[in-house]
Amino acid sequence: MAQNVRIGFVGTGGIARHHLNQLRSIPEAEVVALTDRVEERAVATAEEFGGTVYPDHQALLGEAELDALYVCVPPFAHTDAEILAAKRGVHLFVEKPVALTLEKAQEIAVAIREAGVMSSAGYVLRYFKGTTQARRLLEGREIAMVASNRWGGIPGAPWWREMDKSGGQLVEMTTHQVDLMRVLAGEIVEVSARSDFRLLRDLPDFTIPDAQVLLLQFQSGTIGYLSTTCALTQGGGRGDLELVTRDAVVRWEGETASVSPESALEMPEVTEPHPSIDEAFVRAVATGDRTLILCDYEEGLRTLDVTLCANRSAEEGGRPVRTLAAG
Repeated sequence: MAQNVRIGFVGTGGIARHHLNQLRSIPEAEVVALTDRVEERAVATAEEFGGTVYPDHQALLGEAELDALYVCVPPFAHTDAEILAAKRGVHLFVEKPVALTLEKAQEIAVAIREAGVMSSAGYVLRYFKGTTQARRLLEGREIAMVASNRWGGIPGAPWWREMDKSGGQLVEMTTHQVDLMRVLAGEIVEVSARSDFRLLRDLPDFTIPDAQVLLLQFQSGTIGYLSTTCALTQGGGRGDLELVTRDAVVRWEGETASVSPESALEMPEVTEPHPSIDEAFVRAVATGDRTLILCDYEEGLRTLDVTLCANRSAEEGGRPVRTLAAG
């Protein structure tokens, strides 16, 4: 019988509250500890979801009895919480992006590996039914091209618009599309990028690109492109991912996938349950079954690497940059 999983939270902002709401419906999940740099926010969250509030993550990890820790902080705020937790044998759920620099992510990855704890990175799209469908549609088929767009506006968090805190829209948000490309088309070995800072330069404290385009080379030989913009501050955004195979286009659409033309491929049946990312993590901790986790910290690090390489390429005028997957 699965045991209760005692869970702590570092960070109690919007994404943490999303996970806390999901955990409410998981019988094994027990929220016992929370901390946030804004104490009032942590207190309000504890009143709603339960748990003891601690002044900082050092106190939380030093005093609370935990099985697992959710780290739900902005990219720049990943410091030592993951490392301290791993050393105490606490399993980790780390929201994406897993860090702001590759050096920090690698330091955390080493700590997780050496401690032998389980880890999950917050790449939720891997758990969607449409992802399973798309993978089955593409099985055994050569992919010529991958194309994706993520167009939107600006989130309310002030740190998001500062490059040295968020890494820009690509690192902080469009990382989901990069990760999904890796899942469906394989490893990305080289990236070149161009970025623009044109339409939103009148905004205060705004230092991230307002548009970015990536050209991607996959290990298989497949090519791809990705565009991302946060210039649509009044709405009208889009988010899509398409893969071109011979005589067919496979479209990922979240909870479903589709084929154009419909007659080109037979739609695979997907009948198995698809637990949410939170269900998968909690039950992995409760049972010891690591296979339930579809994206661990190391995988999150590889997705981060692609986005950081793209930013470096853009800074250097579009020079192609090789990723960790290139060896």
